[in-house]
Amino acid sequence: MISIADNRGVELVLSQDVGVARSAGTPIVALESTIVAHGLPWPDNLDIAKELEGAVRDAGAVPATIAIVEGRPRIGLDAATLELLAQDGAKLSKAGAIDIAVHVARKTSAATTVSATSVLASKVGIRTFATGGIGGVHRGDSGDVSHDLVALARTPIAVVSAGAKSILDLPRTVEMLETLGVLVLGFNTNEFPAFYTRTSGIQLDHRADTVADLAAIIRTHWALGGGGVLVANPIPEDAELDGDMITANIESAIAEANARDVYGKRLTPFLLARLAEVTGGASIRANRALAVGNAALAGQLAAQLGNAPP
Repeated sequence: MISIADNRGVELVLSQDVGVARSAGTPIVALESTIVAHGLPWPDNLDIAKELEGAVRDAGAVPATIAIVEGRPRIGLDAATLELLAQDGAKLSKAGAIDIAVHVARKTSAATTVSATSVLASKVGIRTFATGGIGGVHRGDSGDVSHDLVALARTPIAVVSAGAKSILDLPRTVEMLETLGVLVLGFNTNEFPAFYTRTSGIQLDHRADTVADLAAIIRTHWALGGGGVLVANPIPEDAELDGDMITANIESAIAEANARDVYGKRLTPFLLARLAEVTGGASIRANRALAVGNAALAGQLAAQLGNAPP
């Protein structure tokens, strides 16, 4: 491992692979650890973690799964730490960007969400990040907004995602992205993807049909002083779930969460677990397919963008 300090003196620990890639200018793709710790059950979560890293490598980039381990932000995890994260993930906190300081100061461990992963990746010059779906505005409560959106607006990073998780209020999420100034680019699509399905009925203003075009737009956006970019990459066609079925199951899961008074950071893991149960694992298979597709695209995009600061 390689320890460095950012310009404020906070220690960041890079894995050997990430450290060497950073020095050599090799493309790097950040991966979140929440999908490993809280997104899927054991041992599916470890399998997907390895598959995501493999997809990044196959695309010609170096994967950097990010987590906070005993108070130290880790940019890239060794095999043993990744397995421990997957096996004991339910015991770990779920850290957003605003929680990083608490875990660093108290020397505790946490899995990182989209917001925390984006911030930590950016601190070491990583400009490309692959995730399953970003957070957003929760259904029924327009005041319950994930910090993912705010962090993305402030951080110069390109996040490849299958839209936002479909358990959310997608129209309001897209409106909030626009309000915050996040550029959303549909990759080979004119619609905002709905995570488990390729379409949502929400039209996008901009699309790109090649990785080279994506990179050119993103690079120009940063040159003009812009912040984060969301690359909306639909789930592969052969993995897409039936829209009516998934909508009905989501509504049922949300009603159950309300009845049990589940809210805040506990809500998304609860809903995803219920969906996995009621769909007989179909939602897990879909989640896996879309996440791998995003990792592969992010690897290609990283090769085009490089790691130099925008």
